[in-house]
Amino acid sequence: MTGIEGFTYQRVPVDGDVSLNVAVGGSGSPIVLLHGFPQTHLIWRHVAPALAADHQVIVPDLRGYGASDKPADLDGQTYSKRRMAQDVVNLARALGHNRFALAGHDRGGLVAFRAGLDHPDAITHLAPIDMLPTVDMWEVMNGVAAAVGFHLYLMAQPPGLPERLIAAAPDAFFGHFLDTWILRAEAIPSDVRAEYLRASREAVTSIVADYRASAGVDREHDLADRVAGRRLGMPVTVLQQDWGAVLPYDAVALWAAWAPNLVHRTITSGHFVAEEDPELVIKALRDLLSRA
Repeated sequence: MTGIEGFTYQRVPVDGDVSLNVAVGGSGSPIVLLHGFPQTHLIWRHVAPALAADHQVIVPDLRGYGASDKPADLDGQTYSKRRMAQDVVNLARALGHNRFALAGHDRGGLVAFRAGLDHPDAITHLAPIDMLPTVDMWEVMNGVAAAVGFHLYLMAQPPGLPERLIAAAPDAFFGHFLDTWILRAEAIPSDVRAEYLRASREAVTSIVADYRASAGVDREHDLADRVAGRRLGMPVTVLQQDWGAVLPYDAVALWAAWAPNLVHRTITSGHFVAEEDPELVIKALRDLLSRA
């Protein structure tokens, strides 16, 4: 799998010596699409071309993933979602957009959520997909049911052991999530799966740093915003599996506390909804972009 059909590729500097690999296609009002773990921008290969009929669609690899730069994490801040959200805002500005819509899946959803809080004047519409804000995520992970998120606890450990364990069998580790978080295995064909594994294999250290940040600085940022009463003022659409049935919580109530202008939809696909049910995602994003 070489890229998203009909899109052009470039590297865009976003933060000092950090550049992102970016696919760009279409014209019109801009929307940025962010991928999650353990994947790359290719998750949007069905959604992006459809949206490009009416919008300029900007599809980066996050810092630390895919073909984007993977700076060393020397201070525990390099992969904070605040820093990664700033990457996205800087990317859009470099492409000529001070305001844009933003959708993010999984880890990209965390970056999108942080961008919405930190840059409310830049984000016109927001779509977090199959994730919870970091502070809420840690609070609902309780008891035996939390074993579904074992990787969160593994990668939260201090530098050294998680990287060594994952690097010892990267395809088994990353492949576990590609195989168990999906309901329609054919939605990720073999060539795309191989690309996800290759990219993840080459990014173990930065992926762990991304997750480690969520056990530290990301939670602190979310908690500070919750205490301060900061909320997402733009129209928000959340697409989410029924995780509340597994880890008992009220997903709509959690999201409504952050987003007063909220549409929340429970999906019936697996985690990789942009690949398993792209038409649902396309419609949801078009509906979101039509809201004021």
